[in-house]
Amino acid sequence: MKSVYITRCIPQVGIDLLAQHFNVRVNERPGKLTRQALLENIKDVDGVLSSGTDKIDAELMDLNPGIRCFSNYAVGFDNMDVAAATHRRVLCTNTPDVLTDSTAEMAWALLMAVARRVVESDRIMRTRQWVGWEPQEFLGGDITGKTLGVIGAGRIGTSIAMKSRGFDMEVLYSGRRHNPELEAKLNARFVDMDTLLQSSDFVSLSVALSAQTHHLIGARELALMKSTAYLINTARGPVIDEAALVEALKSKQIAGAGLDVYEFEPDMVEGLELLENTVLTTHIGSATHATRNAMAVKAASNLIAALNGDMPPDCLNPQALD
Repeated sequence: MKSVYITRCIPQVGIDLLAQHFNVRVNERPGKLTRQALLENIKDVDGVLSSGTDKIDAELMDLNPGIRCFSNYAVGFDNMDVAAATHRRVLCTNTPDVLTDSTAEMAWALLMAVARRVVESDRIMRTRQWVGWEPQEFLGGDITGKTLGVIGAGRIGTSIAMKSRGFDMEVLYSGRRHNPELEAKLNARFVDMDTLLQSSDFVSLSVALSAQTHHLIGARELALMKSTAYLINTARGPVIDEAALVEALKSKQIAGAGLDVYEFEPDMVEGLELLENTVLTTHIGSATHATRNAMAVKAASNLIAALNGDMPPDCLNPQALD
C-alpha cells in the first residue's frame, strides 16, 4: 500500500479520506514543521500533503525520487518550485475555489474594522477607559458610496468586488486582463494600477506572490494613495514593502491598513504593532470550519487521484506527465 505524509494536522475529514486508500502519517505537533523534520519524514513516502509554510523544492524532491505528488493545503503555491517538480515528473496541486468567499469576507472584515476603528474602540472598552460618548471620538471613514480598488481580479478579487454591491460603491480594478463579470454586474472599470491607487478610498490586494508582485506596493505606490485611503491585504505579505507601509502609516500618508498576511510571517516589521491605524490578524482568511474542511477534502482528493495514476482536479503542472 502506498504511503503519504501530512505535514500539518489538517481537519480529520481529510485524514480519514486518505486513510481509506493509503498508509497515512501525520505531523501532529503544532507549529510550522522544521526543514529537518520535513526532510526526514518524506524519505519513504509516495506523496505529501503539504502546507503553504513548507518549502517544496528540488532538494526535497531529489531526496526521495519516488514521490509522485505534493498536494498543497492552500490556494497559493509560492512555496512550491513547480518548475523543478515538472522537470522531475512530480505533480503539484493546490486548493482553489473553496476558500474564495471566506477570504473575500475576511477582506471585508478588515476593511470595515479599520475604517470604523472597531479594534481601537474595543480595546478602550475592554480596559475600562471609556468615560462615555463623545461627538469627536473614534471618527473613521465612510464606506457607502466610496470607491473600492481591487488589485488582482481573479477568483478572490472578483468575490471581494461583488460584495461591494450592498455599499453602492464604485469599483475599479487592475490586473493582467479584463474581467467581463465585474464590468457587466458592477459597471467596474479596468484601469492601470497608478490610476487605481490615486482614485480609490479602499485598495484591496488579491494577487498571487511572484517575482513580479514582490513589493508591488512600496513607498512610491503608497505616496500615490489618498491620505484618507485604506490598504487591505489578504493576499501574501511580501506583496507589500512592510517597512514602507509602517512609514506611510506613521506619517498618516494613508489613513490605515488591514492586514491578514505579513512580509516575514509570522513576524512583522518593527513598529507595525504600535500603530493604532491598523487591524492585524493572524492569516485567518480561510479560517472557517466549512472552508478548512473543504480544503482538506480537496487536498486529499488531489493526492488520491495522483497516486492512483489519474490527473488531479487541481493540478498545477499537468505537463509533468507528458
